[in-house]
Parts: sequence; structure tokens; C-alpha cells
Amino acid sequence: MEFKPLIKKARKGDKDALLQLIMAQQADYYKLAYVYMKNEEDALDVLQDMIIILYRNISGLRKEESFYSWSKTILVNCCKKKLRHKNKTVFLDQATAESVDGVYAESEERLVLEKHLSGLSDIHQEVIRLRYFLDMEYEAIAELLKIPLGTVKSRLNKGMKQLKESFGGDIDGQY
Repeated sequence: MEFKPLIKKARKGDKDALLQLIMAQQADYYKLAYVYMKNEEDALDVLQDMIIILYRNISGLRKEESFYSWSKTILVNCCKKKLRHKNKTVFLDQATAESVDGVYAESEERLVLEKHLSGLSDIHQEVIRLRYFLDMEYEAIAELLKIPLGTVKSRLNKGMKQLKESFGGDIDGQY
């Protein structure tokens, strides 16, 4: 599917073109929202918020080829805003173990991992989830979070060291 003509139509106010663009990547958007929100209802809520923001602001999109990174950045910001608005930190061991295309398989090992992850700071959890749960490249994470590539690598390194310490040593090969 060629996206540039759809993006041009969407920039001119065509709602259907915008929805086609979103539907083409709906699974990726949902997985990203779910990683932050930890439940289906909240993930769908932030997706709705993202669509509204995209519709209102797409005319200001500078580069058509940046549509998906721009929209995913908006989605991450919607997630963070909703989490701040709820004024709570969502720990994975409090979240329901729902399956998202196999990313969140129900298992005892997974619950143990999630418990240990919840002990990390939000910034370290965030990069670990994006890298290892969504299999995003370092560069994509840096672009999405609007941080330097070195910061992504540093946060991953520090977060993984803390996770390793939380497990009491070696986590290589366990997950």
C-alpha cells in the first residue's frame, strides 16, 4: 500500500484517508499503547485520543515519510498524559495478564519478570519494554522518545544491570 497519497489526502482533511493510515498499523499502535497502559481499556482510550490529535494536527505534518514516527510519538505522549492524569504508577504485577499477540503470555516466569521490572524506574522500564517487548531498534526508540541514541543505550544498560541485580545475579538465558 502506498502511504504518501493517503497522507496527502489526510492533510487536506480526509478522515477516511487518516483512518486507512491508522488501520494499516493498528496492531503496532495497540501493542505500543498496551506496553504503557497495561490493560486493553486504557490502551483503546489512548488510541482514541491519538486519533483525535492526529486529525486536528495532521495539516502541520512537515514530512510525509515521518507520519508513523510522528503518530507513535503522539501516542506515547497520550499514554504518559493519561498515566499522569490518573496520578498513579501502574505496576505490572497489578496489571491483568492479557495476551497481546503472544507478547504477554500468561506464565509464572512472566509474572516473576514483571514483578522485578516494576521495581525499576519508569524511564528504565520504558526502554526495556520498547526494546525487548516490542523488539524496537535503538534508533526507533530514540526517535520515539525524543532522546539521544546514547541515552537509550545508557538507560537500557543501567536498567538491565538493575534487573540482573534484582534477580540476584545472572538473568542471561532465563527469559
